[in-house]
Amino acid sequence: MLSFQVGQVVSNDRPAAGPGPAAPGSESESVCVDNSWFLLPQLVAGSFTGSFTGSFPRSSFLSLRSESRSRMSAPRLNLEALSALSGCDVQPTTGPSQLSPQDFVNIVALKEFYKQQGFKQLEYPSLGTLSLQDLDTQDLYSSPGALTGGTPSAGPEDGSKATIRINPEDFFHPQYDYDFTSIKDGDKAFLRGDERYLRPCGWNRLGLRVTQRYEGGDSWLGTGKDAWPVSYHGQNMDGSLGIILTRGESAGEEPEFLDAAAASLVSGGTRGRGVYSTPDVATAEAHCKSFKSKVDGKTYKVVLQNRLNPEKRRRCQREDVWLVYVPMGHSHLQTRAVVQEAIRPYGLLLKEA
Repeated sequence: MLSFQVGQVVSNDRPAAGPGPAAPGSESESVCVDNSWFLLPQLVAGSFTGSFTGSFPRSSFLSLRSESRSRMSAPRLNLEALSALSGCDVQPTTGPSQLSPQDFVNIVALKEFYKQQGFKQLEYPSLGTLSLQDLDTQDLYSSPGALTGGTPSAGPEDGSKATIRINPEDFFHPQYDYDFTSIKDGDKAFLRGDERYLRPCGWNRLGLRVTQRYEGGDSWLGTGKDAWPVSYHGQNMDGSLGIILTRGESAGEEPEFLDAAAASLVSGGTRGRGVYSTPDVATAEAHCKSFKSKVDGKTYKVVLQNRLNPEKRRRCQREDVWLVYVPMGHSHLQTRAVVQEAIRPYGLLLKEA
């Protein structure tokens, strides 16, 4: 046990609805010092400058300290993971990040969606034309048609990657990192927004800086009834994972959606129009991107951990597949708005392959 001088530790187990900073998933350990709550990573990183008496397991401190040093020594590994997910060349900058975490998940989701539709390029504000072709993997989709007028455009096809400048300081949120690599939940049950939360055991999560970034506060990121359920986004997740069918919803809510589902059953096709994700990290892992790091030579798997707006989510025939439906005829701007209203990222998951 480790002891600290001055003050008093009241508890090192912050209740889910208790005081203190709202941590994504409330999975970080914390201590209460003179009625003020501090996460253990803050103590390790030195963001708490006072001292206090009390104790907590030495193994927790050493594990967090080791993890903190590992994060500090491999910031480029995190950017390599972003590069692998986005298909872009993500480079560090000391200035403002070119994209926010929300922009990033927009790009990942929109690239997958438009690949399903058979396109090769995507126009995104501040970045211009992005290739939908993965340079290191075989294209899984059919040849595209021409695109014009405010939709993803058919630009140069030289296969080059767009460069994205990211400042790790304003993109990542180390306070909310969490190491699940040695955790096994077994029969333990967790809920987020009245939906079962399958934690990403076996993975290391890098927190993304998303608190106080959205209207309405951070309740979507909490653990209460107003929280959004957790979903995981890998790569090449499309309608082949499950025929589009709603469960427990009125047929009159979205007739176009149900017509599309019926058409897919009649035609034998299974791909639906929208963005797919899963509440089960094991399903995401089966479809995730992997990359070989230039930092340490190891191969890693990478997945995005998101919260999904329950009002925008549709269920598929498979229980472990969720869909954010994009109606036929939506413009590119409308499609981007659907994604932005439905999916909010909060973690980047890494795992050695």
